[in-house]
Amino acid sequence: MAGSVQKRPALDGIKVVEFAHVIAGPLAGTLMADLGADVVHVEDPGAGDPGRTMGPSKNGAHLWWKVSGRNKRSVTIDLRNAEGQELAHDLVRWADVVITNVRVNTLDRWGLDWETLHRVNPRLVMLQITGNGANTSARNDPGFGKVGEARSGVVNVTGFPDGPPVHTGFSHADSVTALMGAYAISAALVRRGDPDFEGEWIDLALFESLFRLVEWQIIFYDQLGVVPQRAGNQLAVAPGAVINTYLSADEVWITVTSGTPRSVSNIAELLGEPADEYRTVSDQLARKERLDNLLHDWIAERPAEECLEQMAKLEVVASRIFTAQDIVNDPIYAEREDIVEIEDADLGTVRMQAVVPKMGSRPGSVWRTGPSLGQDNDLVLGEWLGKSDDELAALRSSGTI
Repeated sequence: MAGSVQKRPALDGIKVVEFAHVIAGPLAGTLMADLGADVVHVEDPGAGDPGRTMGPSKNGAHLWWKVSGRNKRSVTIDLRNAEGQELAHDLVRWADVVITNVRVNTLDRWGLDWETLHRVNPRLVMLQITGNGANTSARNDPGFGKVGEARSGVVNVTGFPDGPPVHTGFSHADSVTALMGAYAISAALVRRGDPDFEGEWIDLALFESLFRLVEWQIIFYDQLGVVPQRAGNQLAVAPGAVINTYLSADEVWITVTSGTPRSVSNIAELLGEPADEYRTVSDQLARKERLDNLLHDWIAERPAEECLEQMAKLEVVASRIFTAQDIVNDPIYAEREDIVEIEDADLGTVRMQAVVPKMGSRPGSVWRTGPSLGQDNDLVLGEWLGKSDDELAALRSSGTI
């Protein structure tokens, strides 16, 4: 709007340091960086974050890192020596938030455990991600996302009844843990203005976030003695009588879902079923298999666009199952401005997800792709922490940065 003053992003002014690598910890920081936080990603001076080399590359540039490392500052510190650990403590004094997913014993050895960092900065908020929680007998066991998914219960209910359990096609536990972690940090920061605020330690295990989101599994088992099992695309516990995927005549997969009795009635109308046989929820559930079979046949006889058009007229909730190609060509994604273009030093113009969630008054932005290793040493350690040119030179000479 002409003449309007641009407001600061929602997390502008929040200072975050990551002693973290790969996915769960760094993604929590990226989500905060997207909304304006100053995020310093600390990496080993030699190898850097292993996340830099995950996945495919183009012309020697690894693509995943361009997104996962975006909107951050890269600083190199050798945390194995005393000089590097003291430099890390300088960053902690500067920071509001520390994020880590390093193993517990390693944090203790490096002086980056909660007790030590709380003494260094009593107002610090620390997110510590581990495989099994930092207070358990298995606290130092290595943790990876797929094991977290397996322990959460979600994999057991994913797949078809006559097939094996199925993991989702991305880093599900890592990503949901990152989201839960960023949420918890934000909740903690709400209280930092209180006179009695004494920092916050957030202890998050890799299985816990997905475990929390599968809301019904524990109470069903507790009260009914039922262990939910795999039900394919129909879901182990479904909110409606019709939830499945169907293949059209032109071999396009379509998902159809019903979350209310009215939506099931709409499907029955589409299929020419008598309305009086689908008036109540019990009627609909009794004819669940019939509706599913009829819908399979109805969609199999028609091309996808015809199916979707007819279903839209009757407010049957359905969609083709999108590929990445579908996403980048979809008008709704375009209207939402959910894909942005940004310049990258290695690849030129690249496209990636825009910032989610969208903030109406204080939006975030994507201002850089993943930085090169140590790209921000002079800015962060020099300008922000006040190290002199001579001190920086000495740190480089000793291999500390």
